[in-house]
Amino acid sequence: MDIKSIMPKFPEPYWRDSVRFPQFPKLEESINVDVGIVGGGITGITTAYLLAKQNVKVALIDSDVILNGTTGHTTAKVTAQHGLIYDEFIQHFGLEKASLYYQACTEAKEMIEQTINELEIDCDFKKEDAYIYTNSDTYLSKLETEKKAYDQLNIPSELTESIPLDIPIKSALVMKNQAQFHPLQYLRALLEECVNNGVKLYENTAALDIKQKAYPTIVTRDDHHITCRHVVTASHFPFNDGNGFYFSRMYPERAYVIGIKTNKKFPGGMYINAESPTRSIRTTTIGNEDLWLIGGENHKTGQGIPTIDHYKALQSFAEKHFGIDKFLYRWSTQDLTTLDKVPYIGPMTKEQPSVFIATGFRKWGMTNGTIAAKIISDRILGEDSPYEDLYSPSRFQADPAIKKFTSMNADVAKHFIKGKLEYADNSVKDLSSDEAMVTHINGQRVGVYKDTKYNLHALDTTCTHMRCEVEWNAGDRTWDCPCHGSRFSYTGEIIEGPARKPLPKVDLE
Repeated sequence: MDIKSIMPKFPEPYWRDSVRFPQFPKLEESINVDVGIVGGGITGITTAYLLAKQNVKVALIDSDVILNGTTGHTTAKVTAQHGLIYDEFIQHFGLEKASLYYQACTEAKEMIEQTINELEIDCDFKKEDAYIYTNSDTYLSKLETEKKAYDQLNIPSELTESIPLDIPIKSALVMKNQAQFHPLQYLRALLEECVNNGVKLYENTAALDIKQKAYPTIVTRDDHHITCRHVVTASHFPFNDGNGFYFSRMYPERAYVIGIKTNKKFPGGMYINAESPTRSIRTTTIGNEDLWLIGGENHKTGQGIPTIDHYKALQSFAEKHFGIDKFLYRWSTQDLTTLDKVPYIGPMTKEQPSVFIATGFRKWGMTNGTIAAKIISDRILGEDSPYEDLYSPSRFQADPAIKKFTSMNADVAKHFIKGKLEYADNSVKDLSSDEAMVTHINGQRVGVYKDTKYNLHALDTTCTHMRCEVEWNAGDRTWDCPCHGSRFSYTGEIIEGPARKPLPKVDLE
C-alpha cells in the first residue's frame, strides 16, 4: 500500500481541523440569566441564536470546548432522509405524525438555508439529492415499500436502478432537493451573532445538577450557580436525568468516518446504503479538491470487534471502489437512539416544564438539532409548535417501545454480568507503547494504558454511572461503557455521559 493511503495515527475530524474558533472563558462566578443552555453543539448554539435575537438573556456552557462534541464529528447531511423510516413511522404512529416528522426535518433544512442567506455565511452549502441504495436482494422490497410511504407523504422522490456514483447497486430511492454543508463554518457564524447579541459563552464548565428553587438553577462542577427561568439541556446525553430515566430509554451507537482524496471525480449527491454494514458517502471541498467522506460501521458503544477494525473496513471499501490517493482524516462519533427512533425534544418531565431536553437524534443531528432549537425556543417565547406532541419526551408508544425497552435493557444486564464475571490476569510488563489491557490488581479490575512516552495510566474500570465495566476502544484511545455509552479518556476524564464522575485512578506501585 502506498504511504499516502496509510491511516492517520490519531483521530481528528476534518471540520475541527479546518476552522478556528475564538476561545471562551471558564465560568468563575454565579450568574443570573433568562435561559441557561448546557451544551455547545448545533442545538445549543442555534437555540441561543434564536433567543438572543428576541432580546432574551442567555448563558451557554460546555464541559469541553464549544463544538468539539457530536456536532464536530458529523457527516453534516442536511436532509429529511433518515434511513428507511417513513413506512415504519406510518405503521407505528399513523400518517399524520409521519408527515409531521418529514415537515419538521424539511423546515429545519429551510431554516439553515435561510440563515445562511441572511448572514451571508460561506459554509460550502450545496443542494444535493439524497440516495438510499442497496445491492442486496433482501432490501429491494423494503425500498419499494419505503417509496410507497414517500408517495403517501407527498415526498418528491424516485426509485431507480442506477445512481451517479460508480458502485454496484440493484436499486436506490432518491429524495430530491436535500443539502449538505460545512457545519462548523455555519455555526461559527451563529456564534459570532450570539456574541454580538450578548450571549454569555463559557467553556470547560461542566454542569452537574439542576436544583429546583423559585427558578431552576444549574450547578456546575466548581459549585457556581446559573439561576434562570428556563434550562435547556443540549448536552447530547442529558447531564441531569430529572427522573426521566433516559439512560433506559435510549441506546448509544458509535460510527466511523474517514476522509480521503481519490483520483476519481465525485459525481454529486449524498449516499447511504440500506443494509449493514452501513456505508455513507459524500464529499466536501478542501482547497480546490474533493475530500471524500466515507462513513458507517455502526455498533453499540463498548461492544463488538476492536474499534480500529471499523476504520480498516471503511478503508478497504474506499480502496476497492474509489482508490485512495491520500488518507487524510479519520474520526468517530456517538449517537443516541430512542425507543421509537423519534428524538426527545421538550420539557424533561411533566413536573419540570421549564427544563427542556433535546436528545436521541439517531445520527441525523443537523436537521433534528435545528428543529429542536426551534421547538424549544418557541416554547420559551410562549409560542406554540405543531411538533410538540410528536417529539414529547414524556410519550410512550406501546408499539414498538415495549419490545425495544425489554431487549435493550436485557442487553445492558448481559454486559453488566459479563463484565463482573470476567477475570484477566494480564501482566502490565507485556504492554507495548500505545496499547491498553485489562488486568486484576489485588482483586480489582483495572484498565492500564501505556502512552507513546511509555507512561502508564491505570484506572478502575467500573463505570461511575451504574457500575458496568468499561472496555478499551483502541481506535479512539478511550474507555467505553457497553451498558449506557459513557466514555472516558485514558486518564479517566468524562468524554460522554450519562456518567457524571471520572474513573478513579489506580496506583500501580
